Amino acid sequence: MTQQQDRVAIVTGAARGIGLAAARKFLDEGWKTVLLDIDGGTLARTAVALADTPGVMTIEADVSDAAQVQAAGARVALALGRIDVLVNNAGIAVFKPILDTTADEWRRVLDVNLTGPFLCTQACAPVMVANGGGSVVNIASISGMRASTLRVAYGTSKAGLMHLTKQQAAELGNIGIRVNAISPGPVDTAMAKEVHTPDIRAGYHDAIPLNRYGLETEIAEAIWFLCSDRAGYINGQVLAVDGGFDATGIGLPSLRRGN
Repeated sequence: MTQQQDRVAIVTGAARGIGLAAARKFLDEGWKTVLLDIDGGTLARTAVALADTPGVMTIEADVSDAAQVQAAGARVALALGRIDVLVNNAGIAVFKPILDTTADEWRRVLDVNLTGPFLCTQACAPVMVANGGGSVVNIASISGMRASTLRVAYGTSKAGLMHLTKQQAAELGNIGIRVNAISPGPVDTAMAKEVHTPDIRAGYHDAIPLNRYGLETEIAEAIWFLCSDRAGYINGQVLAVDGGFDATGIGLPSLRRGN
């Protein structure tokens, strides 16, 4: 059996936020972990912050660029000899009305959020198979499960990613690679703190049974579970980690006032 310290995880969009939280979880569990991100400056600062942590490797790359992705996969295979887990976390968002969203904005969001996981999985899967299989976790969003304003490109890309997850699971499961997705609800990331106004936050709290935003570490724990041996028979699933947001309709504020 492969020892934990010999296993290798690649996390895209790992310079900060959910990606960094996931990378830290794998590192804490003793895995060698590759942090891949397009933002070289932030990635370099993260590498400095993790300088005393064994097993860290960083790669600057654009997940929507097939040549860069293939080069990154080859570099990991050469340096570490295997890939056991891929977390397709890298993503971008454009928050604009549907009639104001440009074709270039639409294209870029889908290139990163949907084509990126397709390309990264293609690059990593052969290396996984060569070592007996592996696990892929795609980071989708609650915005792919329920529509909301200003997210036409983002929500559509994440809905597509959920179906890509099922397509990947159907085919790659036959060669020993499980593929699942996490669908986070509102998470207290740095970006959310910057763009979510008090009234937006209050609106989310009203709609979430747990009455709060999620934490990056809570998403990381769900990612870890889906990649672990304990999830060995879970394939092709989308797990909403959202405090009950997707499961809930109207009425929570009234219910709370009645308590």
